Order: sequence, then structure tokens, then C-alpha cells
Amino acid sequence: MSTPANAGRAPRSSRVRRTIAAVLLGTTVLTGPFLIANQSTAAAAAAAPAESALTQTMPGSFADLAAKVSPAVVNVSTTQQAKAERANPRMPGFPPGSPFEEFFRQFQDQFGQNGGPGGPGGPGGDDQSEGPSEGQPRGKVGSLGSGFIIDAAGYVVTNNHVIDGADEIKVTLQDGTELPATLVGRDAKTDIALLKVKSDKALPALDWGDSDAARVGDWVMAVGNPFGLGGTVTKGIISARGRDIHSGPYDDYLQLDAAINRGNSGGPTFTLDGRVIGINTAIYSPNGGSVGIGFAIPSNIAKQVVAQLKENGHVERGWLGVKIQEISPEIAESVGLSQTKGALVAEVTPDSPAAKAGVRQGDVILAYGGKPVNTLRDLTRRVADTKAGDTVDMTVVRKGKETTLSAHIAPLPAEQRMAAAEGAGPAAESAVETVNGLKLAPLDGAARSRLGLGEGVKGVVVTAVSPQAGDLPVRPGDVIVKVGDHSVTSPAEVTKSLHEAEKDGRKAVLLLVNRGGNESFVPLKLVKA
Repeated sequence: MSTPANAGRAPRSSRVRRTIAAVLLGTTVLTGPFLIANQSTAAAAAAAPAESALTQTMPGSFADLAAKVSPAVVNVSTTQQAKAERANPRMPGFPPGSPFEEFFRQFQDQFGQNGGPGGPGGPGGDDQSEGPSEGQPRGKVGSLGSGFIIDAAGYVVTNNHVIDGADEIKVTLQDGTELPATLVGRDAKTDIALLKVKSDKALPALDWGDSDAARVGDWVMAVGNPFGLGGTVTKGIISARGRDIHSGPYDDYLQLDAAINRGNSGGPTFTLDGRVIGINTAIYSPNGGSVGIGFAIPSNIAKQVVAQLKENGHVERGWLGVKIQEISPEIAESVGLSQTKGALVAEVTPDSPAAKAGVRQGDVILAYGGKPVNTLRDLTRRVADTKAGDTVDMTVVRKGKETTLSAHIAPLPAEQRMAAAEGAGPAAESAVETVNGLKLAPLDGAARSRLGLGEGVKGVVVTAVSPQAGDLPVRPGDVIVKVGDHSVTSPAEVTKSLHEAEKDGRKAVLLLVNRGGNESFVPLKLVKA
């Protein structure tokens, strides 16, 4: 699961399994190969220039660049009232078993309990209170992060997880000036927040760069507030683009090898011309510190979000109204596609723009707005970026044929409605059957009660899977709703559809399966009897 673990507040009480913890800069934690923080691979970068790229050399010094941009990089600190979990007095803010506990214990052992990074009063100290007993008020706790001034009028950009839940927010400039900040707006889906400060003196401001023009291997420089050490400058390169760290539906991170650590959250990453190309947000780490794998929100995503926050205080996104899933090689073969590209429509929300446009369950969306849909993130990002009210053409494949549909995009609802399962008529009386390694039975009242399914769900229940059938994508308790394009209500109908697919020379067939109330397509390889 991807959940924020704000550096300045006590993490939720939970025993950490024997996994390796990693840190989401300033306030977020990652674990093992999974990210505990808190979509289409990014478009390929433009073709590299011929010889000029090969002759580029490392800058002799980053000093001029650092001097130019550092005045606009700020420290962001927050305070809030909190209840204590069962905390270790030597580890204020971190319950026993916390991913940070062992990490900061090392600092206490090195620097002493009352000073140094991670200790009370040290630059990395998060909690200024004594560790109270469980459930008792603990006063104020705080967090530290980074940010940058993007408008001389006093607008400051940072991560949402840096200020999430804060009662008070304070911005500290490079010269030590402390300014109270107000929250203009925030967007949890992209982890971006916009603050506003007032100053009697002119404020320096930064400009956005073009993250789409950035190439793997380009030099970058990060500035931030790691462990409370303000104004820290590190350098590195862009290691990769389009990283999905499963922190949200619009993940499209730049991967960096510049050293960034806890406290860098919300800080900027710069190109060599001093423009902000990304917002440092997360790191992957087996030990809590930088190992050269960091992630930054691309500037071309951030500047759109910030513009909406500045104007409206919130972000409005387009809404199509479909649940989609990836095209695996087996699914591609089942629906007659030659490549694993596109987005398979698993559900269509009733009365949604997709439903009104004629999109059907089982369609494969290959293009949206004239641009190809290669992965799920391509579609989710483009729909989200579409202005509500716009009409967009989509290319879909249905029963092996391409067709064009036009959707009138609506604003994303605060709470999206889930598509209701459509009935397929009364369930037919039939005997239990076994086909393709699946033991099937009618979905009767007893089965509905056992599986917790309502009357709206129709289909055939899988009661057992033969061990000799190999690794199948279905399991006992699944309800087969459709085989290919045909709704099924009896085991006999499933058997008939599978046999027909075999006669047609198909190696696999697509099943629409209801599992725990959620519908999705799975490819079933056909086994000849």
C-alpha cells in the first residue's frame, strides 16, 4: 500500500514486518521493493542531438548555479496537535517498530540523545515534546520539508505530504527570515501543495523548465532541507523517465541519482540553466538514506497543477467514466490484437461520458484525442488533462474492428460512482460441470450468501480449479460473467462458449470475472481435451 508517513508526525502505530524500509523524502516512507508513501510510461524524450550531446562535459562547478537559485529555495515547517501512540521516550514521534526508529537510533548513538540529527533539539528532530504515555495529549509536533518560491507575489510550492494535517505552516527563507504561510490549495493525487506568504521585501522567484525536453543522462542539481540542514545542494543526472511508484493515478516521475534525503520533500530539481524541472518527492532506500534512487514530479505536470491551485484553490480534472486494465500478451491474443498496447475497458459507469459515447465493456481504447494509448497511464493522464466540456475522439477496437467514438468529457466527481453489474437474465437450472480445469456451478442463493454477492450479479461460480490445469487466472469463488462477448448464466453456456472458441482455433479466450464485487477481464488459455 502507498500511504504517506509524514516525517514530522508520528507514523501510525503498526509493527513493521521484516522488510527493508525506505524514505519518502522529508516525510514519506518506502519499503523493500514497494513504496509506502505517502500512470503510460512518459513520452520518449526527443531524439538526441547528433554530436553536440556527445561532446557535453560535466560543468566545472555548480557554484554559480547554486548561488543563482538557492535564495528562492525555502524550508517549510509545520506544527499540529497530536495524540501520542505508545512511543519510546528516546524516540519522540516514532512508535516501536517504526521504519525510522532504528535509523534514528543510530544517530542518537552517534551524537547522543539530546543533540544531533534525529535527537530532540537536533536539526532532524521532529517532536519537541517529551514522550507522553499512550493516549495522552502530547502538545504540538512538527515536521520539516522543503519548498520553492515560484512567484514573487509570495507563492511557494511544496509537497502535499509535507503540510498534510498541519495547524500552522511556516516558511523560512535563505537569510533566516521566518514567514507564516497560508494554504492556497493542495492536490493529493499528485502530492503538490501551494502556499502563500507575505513579505515586506522583494522575494526571489524561480521559473519552470520543460520536463518533456529532459533526456536520460542530463545533468541536474537538487536543493533542499535534508534532516533540517537548509540550503543543501547536490548534483546528479536524470537516471530514467516515466517511473510509476504507485503513489497515485498520475505517476510519471523523473528518476534522479542526485543525493536527496528525508527533508528534501517539496524541494526543486534544476536544469543547468536554473529552471525547475522537478519537485523532489520520494526516494527508494534500504536504509533510510540516499542510495542514488530519487523521484521528482516532472515540471510539466506540476506547473499545470500549481496554476489551477493558484486560480481555483483546487484541481479540476476531466472524467470519462471507465475502469480500465492493462493489455497482457494473453489478453491481446484473446481479443485479436497484435501488440500489448491500449487500455481494456473492464467497466463503464452508467450515465458517464463513456456510456453516452457508446463505450462498451470489453472495448480496447487505442487512441485518445488523436494520440496513441500505449499504457494505462497514457489514458488516465490525458483524460485528467482534458478540460471538462471538451469533446474528444477515441479509437476503440471492438470484436476485432476499429471504430471511432466521441466523448463529451465531464468534470471528475468528488466520489466516482462504480459501474453497476448488469444482469443477464434469470439463472438457468443446470448441473455442475467441469471444463478447462474449472469446476463450475450455478450462482444460486446459497452461493450468493456464501460469496456476499447481491442479486445484481449474474454469472457462473467457479467452485474448484484442477491442480493439473496449471496456473490459471481464476480461482474458487470467482464468478464468470462473460466468455468473450457472451453473457453466461449456466455452466453449460460456459462450456459451449469455450468449445466454440476451440473450434475457431483460438488459443485463449477472454473471461469477465467478478471477484469480491469487482469486475475485471482475465485471459483463459484453452486446453484441448
